[in-house]
Amino acid sequence: MPFATDGESDNGEFHGPSLTDFFPPAIFFEGTPFEINRIILIRFLVVLALLVIFWLGMRRMKLVPGRGQSLIEMGLDFVRNSIAYNTLGAKDGKRFLPIIMTIFFLTVTMNLTGIIPGLNIAGSSVIGFPIVLALVAYVAFIYAGIKKHPGAFFKNSLFPSGVPWPLYIVVTPIELVSTFILRPVTLALRLLMNMVAGHMLLVLCFSATQFFLFTAGGWFSLFSVGTFAFGFAFTLFEMLVAVLQAYVFALLTAVYIQLALADEH
Repeated sequence: MPFATDGESDNGEFHGPSLTDFFPPAIFFEGTPFEINRIILIRFLVVLALLVIFWLGMRRMKLVPGRGQSLIEMGLDFVRNSIAYNTLGAKDGKRFLPIIMTIFFLTVTMNLTGIIPGLNIAGSSVIGFPIVLALVAYVAFIYAGIKKHPGAFFKNSLFPSGVPWPLYIVVTPIELVSTFILRPVTLALRLLMNMVAGHMLLVLCFSATQFFLFTAGGWFSLFSVGTFAFGFAFTLFEMLVAVLQAYVFALLTAVYIQLALADEH
């Protein structure tokens, strides 16, 4: 079956997908802090694939690029111009381009493993990866603010100018939560929830297809046509979501950095 699921039991009853897919058993080093399961292996594979792709595509740069170099340059130009430079400007965009570029390509490839046969689950569908990316974005945001406005970044973030001083009793806690707590939390949860929901939908559709086709039998097998069609449609939709979520994550990282660099700080 293409998707790991508890779609059917021994007595032939159908059971929908569960969260157990996101907690697979250990494959290596079980019971140690270095335990490696299926999702960790997928993450290792994604990092290795990115290194190989960029190395092969960029090792022999040509003035007239070949097909592989052109595709890689197209992706790099998209992130550089559409996200980094459009949001931060050329000067600051160039400074923070490595972080934004890494976040985008790592996120999009981790997301796309959810629709690759044999992998079938996104490397970003377990909270560890989104948290790490959110922390990187958060550190970049704090660093940019302190570097640009030493001694004034936190003060002006928590005590915005133009607000009557009695209102700081209300405004300051709101700014603290929204700026320094909710931003990394929402970055991580947005990515996580989209990938979890996408996986659950795909598992539901394809496990139902298998159930109707091979277990239910009879006229019920006709329902497999509909569930497979929905599964195929959701697969295409999941491809769009995978790219969109990577774009949103990278864009919000750039926006938060831009807010830290703003002159009012």
